[in-house]
Amino acid sequence: MKYSYKTRGVCAMKIDFDLDGDVVRNIRFLGGCDGNLKAISKLVDGMTVDEIEKKLRGNTCGRKPTSCADQLARAVREAYNSKS
Repeated sequence: MKYSYKTRGVCAMKIDFDLDGDVVRNIRFLGGCDGNLKAISKLVDGMTVDEIEKKLRGNTCGRKPTSCADQLARAVREAYNSKS
């Protein structure tokens, strides 16, 4: 199923991804640091929600209390929980 998440407190404005059970695929960020976000998307493609959350939740960007990676972890968890 396709999901779209409006980010908060980061340069990227939106994250789109597919969720098949608890596996995340086809992650696309709108805005943000293009090269870094493409790399993160490739690295976590095919991981489960738990794996992504474990690796990325709590990462910060500079003085911000969040980051695009943290927002991805939050997005996939929210999408997964909304299915239940």
